[in-house]
Amino acid sequence: MNTIKISASILSANFAELGNQIKETETAGCDWLHIDVMDGVFVPNISMGPFIVKTCKKITTLPLDVHLMISHPENHIDAFIEAGASTLSIHVENNPNVLRAIQYIQSKNVRAGLVLNPGTPASAIESLLPFVDQVLVMTVNPGFSGQVFIPEMLSKISSVYNMIKNGAHPADLQVDGGINSETLPKVLKAGANIIVAATAIYGHPQGIQAGLNAMRETIALNKNRDIIAAISE
Repeated sequence: MNTIKISASILSANFAELGNQIKETETAGCDWLHIDVMDGVFVPNISMGPFIVKTCKKITTLPLDVHLMISHPENHIDAFIEAGASTLSIHVENNPNVLRAIQYIQSKNVRAGLVLNPGTPASAIESLLPFVDQVLVMTVNPGFSGQVFIPEMLSKISSVYNMIKNGAHPADLQVDGGINSETLPKVLKAGANIIVAATAIYGHPQGIQAGLNAMRETIALNKNRDIIAAISE
């Protein structure tokens, strides 16, 4: 897998200051910008559409990591690609022709991801792993920011990590939901290499830079522990 990256979810950003907050996120050294798209049907909340992706594209040079939590995502792929998505992730649960959708996304030179809800087993994507660029494991029920991490998802993260590690086509392993200083080391240990964070960044009491710095420090500490453990073995 690739280097650990942080994808800042603007779902928790202050939309009255969205432009400034996105610029501050980029200046602070974040890797990606995460955009959650919800339709009020597949998940109970309603959020952003292609126009937000297009707006973000004008504001930042950061890759736009778009997560479609919508019914019939295959009908909206072109709109989000045209708006500027760098990665487009769709759920395995809501599209019977998910492989066709994944292949179509990649045919447009956009990274394609598959998403697993908490109630969906890792085995649901095993046959699709050779075709995807990343897998997103949800560690909360999708729909709202600020939820509490579901600890039972750690074993699923590990299962997906092992499937990726043992496969011929490596993919990134992304985790989203309830990430903070306590849960971050656990998901890193389970194998995640792309971390989506919302409240931990945009809700940090000292601001965006401090939130990202805290995450980077935790990642560095975790990496050092792994090195020490490897040397000790």
